[in-house]
Amino acid sequence: MGIHNLAKLIADHAPNAMKEHEMKSYFGRKIAIDASMCIYQFLIAVRSDGAQLANEDGEVTSHLVGLFYRTIRMIDNGIKPVYVFDGKPPELKSGELVKRKERREEAEKELEKAKEAGDTEGVQKFERRLVRATPQHNEDCKSLLKLMGVPYVEAPGEAEAQCVALVNGGKVFAVGTEDMDALTFGTNVMLRHLTASEAKKLPVQEYSFNRVLEGLELTHDQFIDLCILMGCDYCGTIRGIGPKRAIELIQKHKTIEAVLENIDQKKYPPPEEWLFKEARELFKNPDVTPADEIELKWNDPDEEGVVEFMCKKFGFNEERIRNGCQKLKKGRKGATQGRLDNFFKVIPSNNNNKRKADDMKGKKSKKVKKGK
Repeated sequence: MGIHNLAKLIADHAPNAMKEHEMKSYFGRKIAIDASMCIYQFLIAVRSDGAQLANEDGEVTSHLVGLFYRTIRMIDNGIKPVYVFDGKPPELKSGELVKRKERREEAEKELEKAKEAGDTEGVQKFERRLVRATPQHNEDCKSLLKLMGVPYVEAPGEAEAQCVALVNGGKVFAVGTEDMDALTFGTNVMLRHLTASEAKKLPVQEYSFNRVLEGLELTHDQFIDLCILMGCDYCGTIRGIGPKRAIELIQKHKTIEAVLENIDQKKYPPPEEWLFKEARELFKNPDVTPADEIELKWNDPDEEGVVEFMCKKFGFNEERIRNGCQKLKKGRKGATQGRLDNFFKVIPSNNNNKRKADDMKGKKSKKVKKGK
């Protein structure tokens, strides 16, 4: 879910924190991608006649075709992706998971009503709401990534937090996700729309964390409290306080504790047993594997293995899969060239230094003459 309305708040208050680029701008960059978010996107978006793609045995394949072609597109643009999978969700997230379960149950009821009424549009709408990535979907994607030569990481907890640890530990350049809470965890750089469909022609949105803080005039700790006030996955919010009021309160009072002391709690009631301190701690010290303990290695794709997996097991067209593999191999060779800015550094010229020294001598000699 991420942070409610954070993208709009940044656009309004820190517009310089986000820039738009073409995907090819990230040539030579290593990027950590939230796998669970991608798989969910693929299950929603990759469809035929309104239904998820499936093979002859009825097994869903939308996640695989999405992962295969979107990964090839990134590699074809010179990007070196690493996918990060969710581990065990923190206990603090259990309330949000219960709410999601309730929403699914409500969607199931609405789906039945739409079917009875013959409402095709309604059926598709509520079917999408019921989509979720299963452990089997994750395992399918890990198998495919291994055959494609693309590394993946299994996080002990939240995937976004692990992605951020890889960025801030110097292993990768940015986090690729649609969830804005990667910024709350403190990633230096976050990219949105990286795995969007090429047909949508969406530019990649690049967020700079330092510019977000600068534009909002907040420290990281204050930004975390702002995100909690706006609404996150770990606890409730103060009733009646939206994004605009939330940033005003944090800019003025700096912490949630001080906000609570300075608002009318009858007019703006906080949740009972509000666990904002625990949520704050989760954002500041999430359960992650340290970056220096993780080795990322990109290998050449196993074309025959990919064909065996995608065609013989899941029924994809062999010619198309082989064409994809050739594109993958070509992209891999290009990606190994690296970025020019990794090789060149600006070194002061000796001639420039000499010229500056001569200029200084000239100025001194003029002063001496004037003194005389």
